[in-house]
Amino acid sequence: MKKIIIAFVMGFMFIAPPLTQPAHATLSNNDTFRQLDLLIEIFERVRSQYVEEVDDKELLEAAIRGMLNELDPHSSYMGPESFRESQQQQRGEYGGIGIEILPEHGMLKVISPFDDTPASRAGIMPGDFITHVDDVALTSLTSNEAVEKLRGPAGASVDIIIYREGAEAPLEITLVREVITVSAVRHTIERDNIGYIRLTTFNNENLSDDLLDVIKEIQNELGDDLKGYVLDLRNNPGGLLTQAVEVSDVFLPRGGEITSMRGRNRADSMRWSAKTNDQTQGLPIVVLVNAGSASASEIVTGALQDHRRATIIGERTFGKGVVQTVIPLGGERALRLTTARYYTPAGTSIQATGIEPDIIVEQPRRGQPRREVDLAGHIENENGEDEAVLTDEAADEVADEVVEADVDGDENTEATEEEVDASVDYQLRYALDLLEGVIHVSDSQDTVE
Repeated sequence: MKKIIIAFVMGFMFIAPPLTQPAHATLSNNDTFRQLDLLIEIFERVRSQYVEEVDDKELLEAAIRGMLNELDPHSSYMGPESFRESQQQQRGEYGGIGIEILPEHGMLKVISPFDDTPASRAGIMPGDFITHVDDVALTSLTSNEAVEKLRGPAGASVDIIIYREGAEAPLEITLVREVITVSAVRHTIERDNIGYIRLTTFNNENLSDDLLDVIKEIQNELGDDLKGYVLDLRNNPGGLLTQAVEVSDVFLPRGGEITSMRGRNRADSMRWSAKTNDQTQGLPIVVLVNAGSASASEIVTGALQDHRRATIIGERTFGKGVVQTVIPLGGERALRLTTARYYTPAGTSIQATGIEPDIIVEQPRRGQPRREVDLAGHIENENGEDEAVLTDEAADEVADEVVEADVDGDENTEATEEEVDASVDYQLRYALDLLEGVIHVSDSQDTVE
């Protein structure tokens, strides 16, 4: 059976044929048998002596979930409901509040709200933690159960409680669910000569086609006045691997490597290269990223950075560089298992390190963002580079001033942190100034803090 490459919220996945046991695998190890006997004994003790009667099926599924949860933050067991929801999400439409989340510390951490959804309109922010849904503490639920409580029919309300770092008290918010249709591509014309393109997710099978349509529309509208493009991948949590490859292909010359994937098994190792020519006619490109740029976003960013096709501006990315394979188990159940790492064209693993921008421009925010390296049980970078990345706290110590590009195009001005306006998109403004030639940078890495 041919593998169908798919991906979900914070990472890449595959739909794979049923797992076959390698020829060299064996269960003759006495320790393994003893541990399995122990598992069966505990199961029998619980089902016969626990203070209340328990459902055998639920008990076994809990044991499976516990085993997978111990591996890493992204491996998991998918029951019928969660498996159906994952397939529904791949199609880009579902009933909910429009938010990308990741289980963490018994809560749901907000990676990013989708634009123009109940979550974004309510002011929910990346880094928020959802602690309760409809008065139920999420610590009493599994991660799948917590996610399912946020989903529901359009028009039905849901009450959530949010913990936000720096807030005086938890935030109580009532949202009305909507049919969430992910609008993956949005664009505007900035300063009369720059095409601004925002990709909100890669979980859309038509993303690359829609992107090409937008690029043609910008080219037709501006003609020879077009100076370049801003590709905004901030707070984009990822999606389909096929779309990450095809989006990269839009900006790269034919034959340029996009990404590669390597696992323990040879069948899990693959490589992708650009098949078409650069559709932007070689015009300058700036890619905007931040801590919410993950997975497929990092594939595109890494490809364009390694090929020197774009200047990367913003903050270090999330750092999810591992691939999950979805293995159907029958009965609409599946095993989501981390099976490989992916690499940039330069052969770099970004797992737990992220991608460092060419130009660091920090956007004012409350608190420090969380990344893959902050997740309990994350898979370490194979080169042992987790600790080598400059942390945000360390970066704050490097410089005490925020440098901002002047709006009117004059020389750069400097402002203290107290004077910075959080409503100003400094990252986008810097990108536009760079494309217009208002500011110039050398090939070395610059820091704007």
